[in-house]
Amino acid sequence: MKPVYMINGFLESGKTEFIMYTLAQPYFQTRGRTLLILCEEGENEYDAALLKQSHTVLELIEEESEFAPDRLIELEKKHKPERIIIEYNGMWNYKEMKLPWHWKIEQQITTINAATFPMYFTNMKSLLAEQIRKSELIIFNRCDGVEDLGSYKRNVKAINPKAEIVFEDANGEINEILEEDLPYDLKAPVIELDSNSYGIWYLDSMDHLERYEGKTISFVGMVLKPKQFPKGYFVPGRMAMTCCAEDMAFLGYACEYAKTDALENQQWVKVTAQVEKAYFEDYEGEGPVLHAISVERAKAPKEEVISFV
Repeated sequence: MKPVYMINGFLESGKTEFIMYTLAQPYFQTRGRTLLILCEEGENEYDAALLKQSHTVLELIEEESEFAPDRLIELEKKHKPERIIIEYNGMWNYKEMKLPWHWKIEQQITTINAATFPMYFTNMKSLLAEQIRKSELIIFNRCDGVEDLGSYKRNVKAINPKAEIVFEDANGEINEILEEDLPYDLKAPVIELDSNSYGIWYLDSMDHLERYEGKTISFVGMVLKPKQFPKGYFVPGRMAMTCCAEDMAFLGYACEYAKTDALENQQWVKVTAQVEKAYFEDYEGEGPVLHAISVERAKAPKEEVISFV
């Protein structure tokens, strides 16, 4: 079987940039020839030096009628490639596409220009759906300035629930946590945080405090009583391994509690508190401040250190 890598997407969706990035990676500098079949020419051209370096030959098929098994077999006989990459034309009917019987699609990827996605989703939904339906990876690029990436993800997941979705802006991949990906229910009367979800809550509340203002959270944490803190405040939190065993940090936010004096450093407690946005001197600005509803003694968790590794 001849391995085929199918790259879908409408014109100017970033297909060429993605393929050039892939060809330039060290893991792609393999023996054997790669046949790259280009089904439309966009504004970006392939770099001749990169094609030579990656042992890639480029063939252009501009008419949909020519993208047929007989023509594809001719190209295979001509170049004798080890693998084939197809930059497919997004305006061609993917359902009608036919490959030679011995060509097997190893991976299918769809690139989407986030700036034009609403237009294509509204006006060419059937063509877009065919691109998305069998793709393992969906890459939204040009996400700069797009506020509701969550709706983009929901629209794609409705078509292909199993697809991995990546968002990218001018700086690269966006690692932002979308609300629907949170491992807890923001609408619950009390948001219960376990060892796995505590770190996610800590990071997400740093970036999206508006999601948690006025909400009640509950978690088991260790007591930290910094000397510089004002009376009636402590920090309940967890030790976290952010990179390796040598890279440890205590993750927690200031908590107002009238009986702070009765607490001991490194004591384990279960805290139920309301989250508010407020100025705190130690933050040097505004940030999450907890207002304790209850603080009770608790047993140490089975895994005292959480990990981001």
